[in-house]
Amino acid sequence: METEQRTVTANGITQAVRVAGPPDGTPVLLIHGNCSSALFWEPLVRRLPPTLRVVAPDLRGYGDSETAPVDATRGLRDFADDVAALLDDPTLFGADARPVVVGHSLGGGVAMRLLVDHPHRVGALLLAAPVSPYGFGGTRDLTGTPTTPDFAGTGAGTANPDFVARLAAGDRSADAPASPRAVLRATYVADPASLVEDEDLLLDTVLSTATGDDNYPGTAVPSENWPGTAPGERGVLNALAPTFFRLADELVAVAEKPPVTWVRGAADVIVSDTSLFDLAYLGSLGLVPGWPGEDACPPQPMVGQTRAVLERYAAAGGAYHEVVLPGCGHSPHLERPAEFVAELLALTTVPTA
Repeated sequence: METEQRTVTANGITQAVRVAGPPDGTPVLLIHGNCSSALFWEPLVRRLPPTLRVVAPDLRGYGDSETAPVDATRGLRDFADDVAALLDDPTLFGADARPVVVGHSLGGGVAMRLLVDHPHRVGALLLAAPVSPYGFGGTRDLTGTPTTPDFAGTGAGTANPDFVARLAAGDRSADAPASPRAVLRATYVADPASLVEDEDLLLDTVLSTATGDDNYPGTAVPSENWPGTAPGERGVLNALAPTFFRLADELVAVAEKPPVTWVRGAADVIVSDTSLFDLAYLGSLGLVPGWPGEDACPPQPMVGQTRAVLERYAAAGGAYHEVVLPGCGHSPHLERPAEFVAELLALTTVPTA
C-alpha cells in the first residue's frame, strides 16, 4: 500500500494525516517517534496488506502538522489528545473504531498515554522501542525512583546544540557526527544499509522537526545537581522527562487491558539500559565530565523498567509479549520488517471487547 496525505482539524489544530486502505478495513493507527514524521512509516506501509485501514498522523511540530506548542507539564498528553481526536473523525475511521495502536519511541509513550486516557478506544498496543513508562533519563531503578529531586540531566538541556542547529538549518550533509543524516545512520538503526533507497525520505522526516523553546528541544532550567541542567516546562524533550512523563502505575491500573506486543532491537543505542543518550551512562564512560558516580547517578535501566511495568500489567489481568530482535537497532519496522509485520498482523486478529 501507499499512503495519501490529508489535512484535518482536530483538537483545535491542523493535523496532516497519511491514510491508506479501505475505510472499512481493519483499523491501524501509527504514531511516529521524536525527530521524524508519519512518512517514517512509509517503508512499513508498503508491506502491509490492503485489508487494513492505516492512519498515520504527523504529531504537532513534525511533518506538515501545525507547529503548535508542547506543554511539557502535561507529559505527552498534548500529543495523545491530538491523536485521540482523530479517532472520532469519520473520514479517517469508522464509528467506534478500536485500532491496533503502533507507537515508535516517543510514539510508544504517546500510545501508552492514549491507552490510559482512552482505554475503550484501543484494540491492541504494539510498542516499538518505546520510551520507558518512567520517562527518559533521571531514574535509578526498576521502580522509577528519581536520581535527583529535579531530575537533573534530563530534558532539553541535554540536547546536542550542534544537532539542534543543523536540524534548524535543514542540513542534509553527512560531514559531522551531529548532522541529522549522520545521526540517522548511527543511532536510528544498527546497520545504515537498512536505510537503503529510503534514506533521503527518512532524512526528510527528521528535518521536518520544528525547533525552538515550544517544540524541539524545549526550555531548560539550571540545577544544583550534576550536570547542572533540569527540564523546563515547554518543549518535547521536557515532555519526555520523568518530571512530567511517569505513567507506570496508571498503565497497570487501566480498567480495560488490551494485549501489548513490545518489539525492540537488541542493538538499540537510544532506548537501552546503556543508552548513548543517557547522560549518566555517558558519564560512566568518562564522556561527560563531573559524573558523580554509580551510587549518586546510575544509568537508567530503560529496558528493565519497561519489562517490570509490563509484567505488572500482565499480573493485573493484561497480557504482553516481548520480541527481541538480535542485531536490530532503534527502528525495528525498518530493520526487520518481515518480523515486525508479522507481529502487527497477529494483533489485528485479536478480537476486541
